Amino acid sequence: MGRGEHGIVKVLLAAGVAVALVVVGVLLARAQEWGPFEEADPQARNVFAERAQYVDPLNRTRRAADQLRADGRADDADLLMRMAAVPSGIWLTPEQFPRGTVGEYVADLVATTEDRDDVPLLVLYGIPGRDCSGGFSAGGLEEESYRPWVQEVADALAAADATAAVVVEPDALASAPECDVVDQRVRLLGEAVDVLATAGVTTYVDAGHSDWVAVRPMARMLRDVGIDRVRGFSTNVSNYQTDADELVFAERLSAALGGTHWITDRGRNGNGATEVWCNPDGRALGKLPGYVADGSGLDAYLWVKPPAESDGTCNQGPPAGEVYLDMAVDLARAAGW
Repeated sequence: MGRGEHGIVKVLLAAGVAVALVVVGVLLARAQEWGPFEEADPQARNVFAERAQYVDPLNRTRRAADQLRADGRADDADLLMRMAAVPSGIWLTPEQFPRGTVGEYVADLVATTEDRDDVPLLVLYGIPGRDCSGGFSAGGLEEESYRPWVQEVADALAAADATAAVVVEPDALASAPECDVVDQRVRLLGEAVDVLATAGVTTYVDAGHSDWVAVRPMARMLRDVGIDRVRGFSTNVSNYQTDADELVFAERLSAALGGTHWITDRGRNGNGATEVWCNPDGRALGKLPGYVADGSGLDAYLWVKPPAESDGTCNQGPPAGEVYLDMAVDLARAAGW
């Protein structure tokens, strides 16, 4: 190879290195702009669009279906088995999962969901004075125990580096004005938000529903709680308002909060709501849950409350959270199942 050829090779090599450096620089700049996908802020992601929602294979509805089958009600058992196969929220109460056990339960749960590449929907339901307006789910933690209980859940999720979504305290803010506990609820829910946001958990703070607290006062409470630190809010949990009514309410609430995201419970809203909220007659299952990718702030329609479970000992129902067999069958049949 002559001297001139050596010079050409050197020029080409130098040009190649220069181009490579430019490409690397562009990629690094884009990486800083986008952020690494696996480490993206969990509050900036719609986890329901990324993974299928987890279905607990031992959920109460499935166990109730087994009971119906044993009682000779095969057709009704089939309906409940279909309901049991639909993903719904996994409710954490301090009565069932007290401090010292809730973290272990959550750790075991997310170990299973991570293996399956599913996302569990956890519902925290342990606020002091819980269900102060309805009374059927009364209970909850003492004030000084609330943050440590939430912390145990958050620590378990953080330690497992698990993908999960959490709904924080259905009805807690919506019932606060009528129970005269706004200051306490805002402070405690603010602590829950702090704990969950610090742990990197995708979080939705409950905002009641379209026929309860108006947009302006609810937005004020959500801002005070720190809604800007988490993914957004939830609506219609355990209630019966239509998708259309909830969409109008949630869009207005989101706009008042600067465009935050939300999820809506549609588990039992197939026939809309009545003035009766506790095990009302004539209701129907809503449409099946699923994520939403329409460019709006709506992340997903979900079944946050398992629709087979009772609202309380009203209308001849069992205690809140237990499966109300006849009501569950009626909900399914009314929906055309």
